[in-house]
Order: sequence, then C-alpha cells, then structure tokens
Amino acid sequence: MLNSILSNTLTLQSFLICTIASLLLGAGLAWVHSRFNNSSKGFVITIALLPAIVQMVIMLVNGNLGTGVAVMGAFSLVRFRSVPGNAREINSIFLSMAVGLATGTGYIMAAILFVLIIGGASVIYNITSFGEPKHRDKELKITIPEGLDYMGVFDDLFSKYTSKAELVRAKTTNMGSLFKLEYHIRMKNPMEEKQMIDELRCRNGNLEITCGRVTYGSEEL
Repeated sequence: MLNSILSNTLTLQSFLICTIASLLLGAGLAWVHSRFNNSSKGFVITIALLPAIVQMVIMLVNGNLGTGVAVMGAFSLVRFRSVPGNAREINSIFLSMAVGLATGTGYIMAAILFVLIIGGASVIYNITSFGEPKHRDKELKITIPEGLDYMGVFDDLFSKYTSKAELVRAKTTNMGSLFKLEYHIRMKNPMEEKQMIDELRCRNGNLEITCGRVTYGSEEL
C-alpha cells in the first residue's frame, strides 16, 4: 500500500499520477496555511505549487549524482534572494517540500497520509489554545518629559490596576528631551485599561502612550 508506484522507467501514466497528487496535496496544504495565517496570495500559491516543482526535480535527478549536485547548488542560491519568513511560513515550505519528495519518488499513499496527519494536527493546534502563554501580558510604552524621574513615578497606578508591572527598557529620544519607558504589565481587570491610560496621561503630561500585546519569542526565522 505504501510502496512506490514508480518503476525503473518513468512512464506518462506514473508521471501524471504523481503530478496530480502533488497539485492536490499542495492545494490542501495551501488551504490549511491560508486558513490560519495572514500570508500574501503569492505565498499561498507557492505553497500549492511547490510539491509539484520538487517532485519534478526529484524525477529529473533520478539517482544522477552530478544532476543532484547541480540542483542543490541552484536551490541554495534562492536563499540569498529571499527575505526571512516567520516560523509558520518556513514550516509550510518544508512541509510542501517533504510532500514533493514523497510524490517525486512515487510514494503517493505515504504523501497522502502524511498530509492528512500533519494537516489535521495543524488544524487542532490552531483552533485550540496549544502553545499560548498562560497569562496574557501587555506591553506598555510611556513617553515622559526629561525632568520627570521615572523610577517609581507610576507605582501607585500600577498597584491599582495591575498585578504585575516590570520596567524592561528605558531610552532617551528627541535629542534627550524625552524618555521612552517600556513596561510589561498584567491587568487585574482588562476592562479598566482605558481608565488606567487616562490616569497615566495626567501623570506624563499627556505625551504618547502605547499599550499592546507582548510578543513572546521571535516570529521570524
């Protein structure tokens, strides 16, 4: 059942079966990726076509060492012409390449089972809270004038509205006339965020304040 459909000689029938399987499986992978990620149409199309492209490369190499080395060199050049992608995009690219390798060597059923298993696991991980941080901290950025001592100036407000407030960065800006403070906070009641910001504005002279979610780790590979 999981044996390769390819014999020593590549026939038109086996080539068409492998290519159609690559396109269908690539379309499935592209749908799963687009369903749970905000990627461009061009990237989604690339995911859909990549298995068929890799399949063709594997069929052309077909055990030829010289051709394999030349193909490896050509593919390595692509890395220097591309911008870094996020973790999910890199994962989808490797998944598409793995499917192309399987179909290119004739293991159609193995490729189908692989897509069903990995695609199903991806859907489950995305619709559940798997991997999400236990606490939803926020990143608070406050701009204050140069003459305001930022050490402890907001402690009473943080004690009132947050269960955690940590100063992670302080830097000067605008030729040293302003300070930008960055805190990681955990709200006691998320509905009181606007009230807290209003009170902070009274304390920092109505300068810029930004509050958003904290990004854990790096999304870029």
